[in-house]
Amino acid sequence: MMSNLTWTEQDAKAVDIARVLAADAVEKVGNGHPGTAVSLAPIAYLLYAKLMKSDPSDSRWLGRDRFVLSAGHSSLTQYTQLYLHGFGLELDDIESLRTWDSLTPGHPEFGLTKGVECTTGPLGAGVANAVGFAMSARHSRELYDPSATPGESVFDHDVYCIAGDGCMQEGVSGEASSLAATQELGNLFLIYDDNRISIEGDTKIAFSEDVEARYAAYGWDTHHVDFTNGFTTYEEKVAELYDVLERARAVAGKPHFIKVTTIIGWPLPTKAGDHSVHGSKLGGAEITGLKQELGFEDTPFAIDTAVVDEVRANSAARAKELRAEWDPRFEAWRSANPEKAELLDRVLAREAPADLDAALPVFEPGSMATRAASGKVLSAIAGAVPELWGGSADLAGSNNTTMAGVNSFIPAERSSHEFTGAPGGRTLHFGIREHAMGNILNGITMDGLSRVYGGTFLAFVDYMRITPRLAALSHVPTIFVYTHDSIGVGEDGPTHQPIEQIMALRLTPNLDVVRPGDANETAHAWAQILRTKNHPAALILSRQNLPILDRGEGTGLAGAENAVRGGYVLKEASAEPEVVLIGTGSELQVAVAAAEALEAEGIPARVVSLPCVEWFHAQDADYQAEVLPAEVPKVVIEAGVRVGWKDLLGGNTEAIGIDHFGASADGALLFEKFGITADAAVAKAKTLLG
Repeated sequence: MMSNLTWTEQDAKAVDIARVLAADAVEKVGNGHPGTAVSLAPIAYLLYAKLMKSDPSDSRWLGRDRFVLSAGHSSLTQYTQLYLHGFGLELDDIESLRTWDSLTPGHPEFGLTKGVECTTGPLGAGVANAVGFAMSARHSRELYDPSATPGESVFDHDVYCIAGDGCMQEGVSGEASSLAATQELGNLFLIYDDNRISIEGDTKIAFSEDVEARYAAYGWDTHHVDFTNGFTTYEEKVAELYDVLERARAVAGKPHFIKVTTIIGWPLPTKAGDHSVHGSKLGGAEITGLKQELGFEDTPFAIDTAVVDEVRANSAARAKELRAEWDPRFEAWRSANPEKAELLDRVLAREAPADLDAALPVFEPGSMATRAASGKVLSAIAGAVPELWGGSADLAGSNNTTMAGVNSFIPAERSSHEFTGAPGGRTLHFGIREHAMGNILNGITMDGLSRVYGGTFLAFVDYMRITPRLAALSHVPTIFVYTHDSIGVGEDGPTHQPIEQIMALRLTPNLDVVRPGDANETAHAWAQILRTKNHPAALILSRQNLPILDRGEGTGLAGAENAVRGGYVLKEASAEPEVVLIGTGSELQVAVAAAEALEAEGIPARVVSLPCVEWFHAQDADYQAEVLPAEVPKVVIEAGVRVGWKDLLGGNTEAIGIDHFGASADGALLFEKFGITADAAVAKAKTLLG
């Protein structure tokens, strides 16, 4: 064993406790994934007990290292360590695995279980999350402590991720890992559990590549530790892995890939290496054999709690030493940087700047695409919201996601003639990697030290559909910017023209889908998104120019600041309204024109702008009824599928939209050809009125 790793009999017993608890917990509930948790127990314990900086009494301590279990199905790999090291889980929680109202759900969930940094489940997503955490660490040092030497700031820390064969097969891990090498994330350690087993058995039936060679080709620092040899003395392998990780830490400028070849379920007596242990309970006889091998009583959850107490005491003592070194440095930083400390406190509380509205631009009447307006808003608020950064999946010029006057978050040597890289850069370049972008954004957001956004075309949301869902499930305010929002895309044709995407996003619980109707609504939409603490947002913006509504005195149009309520009366009818015309996004202008036509025929028509259904439904019932009276017929106009509007706004609602794919032609012509016009809205209103 390497002399620089202290590995005691108590450490070995703690590893065996983790193995036995994983077997018993799955057996009790009758389902789960015991095999990987059994075989990875020594590796997870090494990280928690010997390598990672953490404080079990303060799971969100800023000085901690971050751990991501990308192989989220093996949740017990993490839960047993959180139990052993005193993060708040107790034996009852392990026994309650995958049951109602437990702290130990089938996959780790951020915000539910202390010590879980992010919600993982879809394989490979955690690898991309970990890249986000590593990027966040570098960005945070430059945001809060820019004068510090890299590696010496209180904000410097490492990120550890455990991934499996499934993660390596999912394309998102490759997308994110490629970018991690470009970003030279030397604080990222990815441990690949090479057990060669998935649900269908031996991975050789579908997976034959040399993963380590692939990571070397990306530009990672790569290593290999083989846990399949000499595992009667597996402590030597643990020491070898420890030594590899310590050597890797000395390699600057490259993320670190450690392939660990294991036997799934080892040391199970008869099922080690068999795919049956991947996702099924082991059976009483196998657990009995395991416990006999390890010297445990053959009773469910019968463990030596004295060992647990000792592990917890050691972890607490280790945390105390770490905090004794870190806390004074942090307080010195706070004293020396009062403005930065105030910024940090505000960001950690997820509070927007108090003067945010004052920084918003005001757009004069005219014409502008909301994507262009969004870009101007970002540039205008960049100084007021220094924690905000972001970019797009190679579409910066189209998405308008680049703040004016800021550098790019890339190594300086990767600067181009268009983008200058700097450590404190705020423009992110994700490359053509939408799925990785979404997960990286979520990782940054869950880290909690900044606010971040990322953009692509709305039609491409399907490349990254899982990421706003995971953000919504995690209750974190990731900002997804989707431009080119409809058939208004025009000549690029139906592959780039979203039809079903807006309503599909609205089906996601806890996701705010925001489609502003003009430039000034876009400004206030950004402000409200930044004020939202626990919902992600999908900000949906037009490619084509839209009228910037004249809301001045005497126009009868309400101010754009009302957009923060999600829906509001833009223009009142000339008398008690007989019909309400509702517009979202680029179709707000259609609703205005339709109301004018109806009024000219003596039919009082109210115009309601509805940029965000979710924000509107969050208003009190009286306000909602005042804006959209239940008894008044409603016509909603949106260039997307019509299904769903009756459910959202009531049965007395008809929709003008498009229920088929678009075509390659001028955008304005497509609106006319497909009947998303004021004339169509007028005809629909008259039909409702009989």
